[in-house]
Amino acid sequence: MSDPTPPTSRFAPQNKTTHERLSTNTVGLVALSDYRKRRADVLEQQEREAREAAQGARAANTSTPDRSATATPNNAASDNSETVDRRKTKKTKKKQQQQQQQRAKALVSFADDDEEGEDAGGPAIATLRGKGTEKDKSADGPDDGGDAAGDAAAGSESAAGDDKGKLPAKVAANASVSIVPRALTKAALRREAAEREALRKEFLLIQTAVKATEIAIPFVFYDGTNTPGGTVRVKKGDFAWLFLDKSRKVGAQLGVGGDKSSNARRDWARVSVDDLLLVRGSMIIPHHYEFYFFIINKTLGPGNKPLFEYSAEVAPADPGAAGPGQAGLRGGPDISELEGASDDPTFTKVVDRRWYQRNKHIYPASVWQEFEPDKDFSKEVRRDTGGNAFFFTK
Repeated sequence: MSDPTPPTSRFAPQNKTTHERLSTNTVGLVALSDYRKRRADVLEQQEREAREAAQGARAANTSTPDRSATATPNNAASDNSETVDRRKTKKTKKKQQQQQQQRAKALVSFADDDEEGEDAGGPAIATLRGKGTEKDKSADGPDDGGDAAGDAAAGSESAAGDDKGKLPAKVAANASVSIVPRALTKAALRREAAEREALRKEFLLIQTAVKATEIAIPFVFYDGTNTPGGTVRVKKGDFAWLFLDKSRKVGAQLGVGGDKSSNARRDWARVSVDDLLLVRGSMIIPHHYEFYFFIINKTLGPGNKPLFEYSAEVAPADPGAAGPGQAGLRGGPDISELEGASDDPTFTKVVDRRWYQRNKHIYPASVWQEFEPDKDFSKEVRRDTGGNAFFFTK
């Protein structure tokens, strides 16, 4: 009966490579972690077999006579195995020292990527040089002087690496910038929020004081002709409809239109605010707008003229003004002393809406237009209903 094991060839390599051992121990698909573990086991086994072979060779050298005169390449390799192991141990220690130095540099170094690349390439170059010297030494035999030279070269390379790993001189970032931004900490954010809130409250107080300031608006009743209406006292924060209501009462007191109707007072008493229009220049002011809106925005009308030319600042305190306990003794300054009391009364017209509907195709009602906040009236050319520009437009 024949032996099932195939005969081994005398020319076949006795030591398997790492790849062959991995192929033998690995069957099918395995996880990456298992593959790495098996590869580490195979490498450890190879190193162990190499050490055992070196120890057996040393034992054989001590028990057998010197055959250096008739040594073959295999015998020479076995004789020099101890020297190779010693050099490998030295190289391993040098590599570990260089790796530790590189880790320390990586923790504290802020050098450029080029310098890092040079530092990373240093150990590889040293390894190649070590391999070359190892081949030379294995061919020529052991040489202690070569080891000393290799140690000196490694020491010079490590010293050069230490010089490269030194931190560069500190340079101020953005040195040309004169203003350095503040760090947005929680305390700084709270402080900014408190400042914004204080400014908001201050603005609201100023706005309230400005709105409470009284002004005088002289006006006329217009129905084709200007009928003097007097002067109305209002506040900067009042609406346009409130001015129309006060002007209606003034018209009832003066009996405007008595020459045309015997019951003029009764007619004025029956007139509603919605039946009246406030015309400022050639602009019809809607009822729901405050005077403060035009004052704070400095709204311009046709001819680049402000619609309500009043101050948006707080009026200085009057030392002769009535105090809290004298509210009933004095009702405030005289109307002739108020801001706007000396304005042209014909610039402000109070018009009956029914009259305007009947005569809006006749000049000057034909050029009146309702105010729109998004429209710029300062550069507008005045035209009639046919689109013809007025020759006397300023």
